[in-house]
Amino acid sequence: MIVGSIKEDLSLERRVSITPETAKNIINLGLEVYIEKDYAVHIGIQDEEYKNAGAQIRNSSKEVLDNSNLLLKVNCPSDSEITALKEKTILIGILNPSKNQSKFKEILKKNINIFSLELLPRITRAQSMDVLSSQSNLAGYRAVVDSIYEFEKAIPMMMTAAGTVPAAKILVIGAGVAGLQAIATAKRLGAIVSATDVRAASKEQVESLGGKFLSVEESENLETTDGYAKEVSEDFKKKQAEMMRDALKKNDIIICTALIPGKSAPRILNEELVKLMRPGSIIYDLAVEQGGNSAFSEPGKINNVNGIKVIGVKNLMNRLPLTASSLYAKNLFGFIRNLYSKEKKDFNINMEDEIIHKTLIKEVK
Repeated sequence: MIVGSIKEDLSLERRVSITPETAKNIINLGLEVYIEKDYAVHIGIQDEEYKNAGAQIRNSSKEVLDNSNLLLKVNCPSDSEITALKEKTILIGILNPSKNQSKFKEILKKNINIFSLELLPRITRAQSMDVLSSQSNLAGYRAVVDSIYEFEKAIPMMMTAAGTVPAAKILVIGAGVAGLQAIATAKRLGAIVSATDVRAASKEQVESLGGKFLSVEESENLETTDGYAKEVSEDFKKKQAEMMRDALKKNDIIICTALIPGKSAPRILNEELVKLMRPGSIIYDLAVEQGGNSAFSEPGKINNVNGIKVIGVKNLMNRLPLTASSLYAKNLFGFIRNLYSKEKKDFNINMEDEIIHKTLIKEVK
């Protein structure tokens, strides 16, 4: 059985799905690994490293697609790749079914089993496969680093003979994986950090990292049974806006990370609230590709609003492709290890396994 992976469109995606380390791990399961020539040279990994791990290099994507029983991707295949996919292949990646419905219909016509790993259940056994957490961790870190680059003041408090430089104040909106990493990174760099989230359980997590937790008074716990944030009521939004009104006047950098699974990102900062910030302030919207938490944020742009920089980065992981690929490839290996039966020497699509059941795309509405 052959596990294959081809080059992504580098204009959109710089991560890869297999590293030399995970190629070796996959081979140790009893599988073969095929990758396209120059697969990861753009992130400094040469073909020779893959060969040394036991992988086989193929001259074209067609050779890989023609021979692979299981194909690993970062994003959904292109139209030409879908045409080239052979029937009954297994396809695994971060495939975004809600945005790629027409592509999924074409893929399913070829009796291809599609596993989209952003749909993984939040259970202990799936933690090693959790692509959203591994990539969100990096996103939270990078959002702080990028914001500080754009911010034209020092971050930590400094006491000098010429006087004291006050510490910058950073507010993180959303205390999920990305938000918590943003808090930790900002604290390590010496900022005064606060954070807000609609989930009551977040308070303890924020405070454990040294942040101050801001909450809407008399609000209910808006958390799903899976641990994600729920949509909020109009009354809650009004109270939240009042809380934000005060916080925005006091903070220098806002990191927006709030998302609702399967829905557009909640709009938390409207135009009026954004304009309350001081000139020179930063808003970094990690949710920009899902609609954005902030007014004025646009994918791939830095918009200047009365001297306030509103930053929206497209595919932030392209700024950390080597580290992001390393973690993503390990997530994929964890999934393959769960899917492959050494005894049967075949992939076992066991629908009684919650991980398999939740991630397999059986139909597109």
